[in-house]
Amino acid sequence: MDFAHIAYGVDGPVATIALDEPETRNALSDALLDEVLAGLAAAKADPDVRCVVLTSTHEKVFSSGGNLAGFASELSLIEKHFEVGARFPRVFAAIGELGKPVLCAANGHVLAGALGLALACDLIVAKEGVRFGTPEINVGVFPFMIMALIYRNVGRKKTNELLLLGEQIDAREAERIGIVNKVVPAADFDAAVADWAGRLAAKSPLLMRLGKDAMHRQQDLALTEAIEYLHSQLVLSFSTSDIQEGVKAFFEQREPVWTGS
Repeated sequence: MDFAHIAYGVDGPVATIALDEPETRNALSDALLDEVLAGLAAAKADPDVRCVVLTSTHEKVFSSGGNLAGFASELSLIEKHFEVGARFPRVFAAIGELGKPVLCAANGHVLAGALGLALACDLIVAKEGVRFGTPEINVGVFPFMIMALIYRNVGRKKTNELLLLGEQIDAREAERIGIVNKVVPAADFDAAVADWAGRLAAKSPLLMRLGKDAMHRQQDLALTEAIEYLHSQLVLSFSTSDIQEGVKAFFEQREPVWTGS
C-alpha cells in the first residue's frame, strides 16, 4: 500500500503509522487524515497485527494540529459544515473501534487538533521536552472538534485553562494532569515505546478486542447501563478458549499460548 502523507509499516505483531509530512509540521489536512484512516483500516484487517503505534517522522513535532487553511477557505458555509473537521470524528471512531490497542508515541510537540488525535489513543508515551497544548484561541479559532476528548481525560478546570488561555504545557505537567501515561528521556524513548508495544501485542488478541470494544462502548453510558453491558461482556469472555488458557498457564507458571478463540 502506497502512502504520500504517512509512513506505514509492520514489524511482527506491531503496525506503525507515522505522520510523514514534515514540510507542514504534520498539519492534519484531509489528505493526511484520509491516509491515517487507511492505515488504521489496514492494521484492523491484518490478523497478524495486534498493536498499533501512532507517531511522527518529524524530529521535533508530532503534529501542529488542524490545517488552518481549511478554516479560511472560500467554501460555502454548508460545504464547510460537511468538510471542515469532518474527518476528526471518523479517525477518533476508527481508533476506538479498532479492536486492537493504539499507543501514541509522542516524539514531538502535540498541538491543537493533534492533542485530540493523541487522546483518542489508548495510551500515550511522551518524550521528555515535548509540549502539549490547544493554542487555537490565540489565532481566533477554538478547538471544538477535540474538546469532548480533552474533557473526558482531564479535569474540568484544567481543561478550561488549556482551552481559554491557549498556553502550552510540558510533558511532565501533561503526565501530572492525566494527558499522558509516561514521560521518557529522549535516549530511552524508542526502547520504552517498543517495550509497551511488545507487551500489548503479547496479550490475547481476542480478549484485547473484547476488552477494547467494551472500553469504547461503555464510556458514555449511564452507570447502571454500563455495568449491565459490562456484565454481559464478562459472561461472553467465559466462553473463550483464551480465558481458559490464560488461567491454566497462570497456575502452571508458564507463558500462555493464545489461539484467538
